[in-house]
Amino acid sequence: MKKWIYIFCAAGLLTACTDDVMDRLNRNENDPEDVPSRYLFTDAETSSAVNLVSGDFAFYTAVYMEQQAGIFNQMYNAEMRLADVYSAATFNNAWGSTYRNLRALKIIRERCATGGVESGSNHLLGMAQVLTALNLATLTDLMGDIPWSEALQPGVVYQPKLDSQESIYQDIFSLLDDAIANLKRDDLATLTPVGRQDLIYGQYDADRQAELWIKAAYGLKARYTLRLSYRKPRYDQVIDYADSAFVDAGEQLAYPYDGSTSINPFYAFYLNRRYFGASESLHQKLVERNDPREALFFKAYPGTGKLVFAPNGSPEQRQGYYGISGLLSPTRPTLLLSYHELQFVKAEAQTRLGLTGDAIGSLYNAVVAAFAQVGLSASEANDYFQNVVLPRFEADPIGEIINQKYLACYEGEVLETYHDYRRLQALGEADVLSLDNPLPFPLRLPYGNSDVVSNEHVAQAYGNGDYVTTEPVWWAGGNR
Repeated sequence: MKKWIYIFCAAGLLTACTDDVMDRLNRNENDPEDVPSRYLFTDAETSSAVNLVSGDFAFYTAVYMEQQAGIFNQMYNAEMRLADVYSAATFNNAWGSTYRNLRALKIIRERCATGGVESGSNHLLGMAQVLTALNLATLTDLMGDIPWSEALQPGVVYQPKLDSQESIYQDIFSLLDDAIANLKRDDLATLTPVGRQDLIYGQYDADRQAELWIKAAYGLKARYTLRLSYRKPRYDQVIDYADSAFVDAGEQLAYPYDGSTSINPFYAFYLNRRYFGASESLHQKLVERNDPREALFFKAYPGTGKLVFAPNGSPEQRQGYYGISGLLSPTRPTLLLSYHELQFVKAEAQTRLGLTGDAIGSLYNAVVAAFAQVGLSASEANDYFQNVVLPRFEADPIGEIINQKYLACYEGEVLETYHDYRRLQALGEADVLSLDNPLPFPLRLPYGNSDVVSNEHVAQAYGNGDYVTTEPVWWAGGNR
C-alpha cells in the first residue's frame, strides 16, 4: 500500500513540476507585467516629444501654417486641402499614442498618490501631472471636445463620453496646480528617485530637477492662460506665471536626441519621406525684414545647386526639386516649452495691458533667445531688434510680436503658431499674420479613426469630417 502511495505522490510532484515549467515556457523575461513608475515616465516623456509635439500633429500644422510647403503625397494632400484634412485615418496614430501617454501617466499618478504602491514619490507624481496637462491640452487644443473623464478605463468604460473643452481646461489647471504642490514636497527617503529616467532634467540633483519642473508647470500655466484670452482675458496672470517660469534658455523644457539611437522627428521625416518643400510664404516674411535667419532656414535640395521655393497652395507635386529646411539636424532638440516662447507670451500680455516699456524688454529677450537657438549671436540679434523689430513694434505692437514668435517657432514649436492663429481669428486679429494659401483653413484636426468606428459619441461628433474647416474649437469661439 505504501508503494502505491509513494507512486501517486511522485506522479503528483511530476505533474506539479511540469505545470510550473509549462507556465514559464515562452514567457518573455524582458517584458515584465509591472515596472517601477519611473520607467513608465521615460516612455511617456519620450512619446510626448516624438509623437505629440513633433509627430503628425506638427507635420500637418506646419503645412497649414505655411512654415513648410507640402510637396508630395500626404503633405501635398494637406497643402491642397484634399481628403486627408478631413479623414479620421489621418491622425489615428497620433490620437492613439496620445491616449497611451495619458494612460501611462494615469498609472503613475495612481501609484504615486496617497495609498498607492509608490506613495511618497512626490516629485514623480508632480512630473506626471505636468506631462498629463501637456498631453491633455495638446489634444483638446487640436480637436476640441474629447473623451476624458470616462476615458482611460479599458474593460470598464468602452465608449467614453466627450467632455467639453471648457471643463477639460479646468482639469488642466488643476493638474498644474497639484503638480507644483507635489514638486515642492520632499520624496520619501526610502524610495528610488526618478533620476536619469527623466531625460529632460535628469542630469540634475533631485531638488534642482523638481525646481525646473515647477518652472515648466508655471510656464504651461502662462501658455494656457493666454490661450483662453478670447474667453477669459487674464493678462496679469499670464505675466505672473511667466515670471515664475524659466529665467533663460538653459532651463527650458527641451527633449534631447543623441543623433544615433534617437534623432529629431523632423530630420527623420525628411530622411524617410521628403514630403516638405521650402515655403515661399515663410521666405517672404524673412525677406521683408531683412532677417539674417533667412540664410539659415533654407537650403537647396541636395545635388540641385538651386534654392527653389514652393508656392503655398499651388506647388507642383514633385520631390527633389524644391528647397528644404536648413535647420534639419539629427540632434536638434524638441521644444515642449521654450524660454523664448514664454517671453513672447509675456510681451503680448504686457502689450495688451498697455505696459509698452515692459513689453519691449520681453520682446527683446525673446528675439535674442530665438537667434541663439539657431546659432546667431546676441550682437546680431541686437542689431536686428533695433533696426527691424523695434520700428515695426512701434507701428503694430501685437502684429510684430506674433510675427516674431511665428519665425522663432519654425521647426521648434509649430503647434503654438497654429494655436495662436486660431486664437487671433477669434479676437478678430488674424490679419496680423498673413497666409498665402487661398484654400479653406483647417480650424481643427479630425478625431482618430479607432474611436470614430468604435465610440458612438466620437462618431457622432465626427460626422463626415466637414466640421474641420467650419467649426472652431471652444477657446477660439466655437461650441465644442
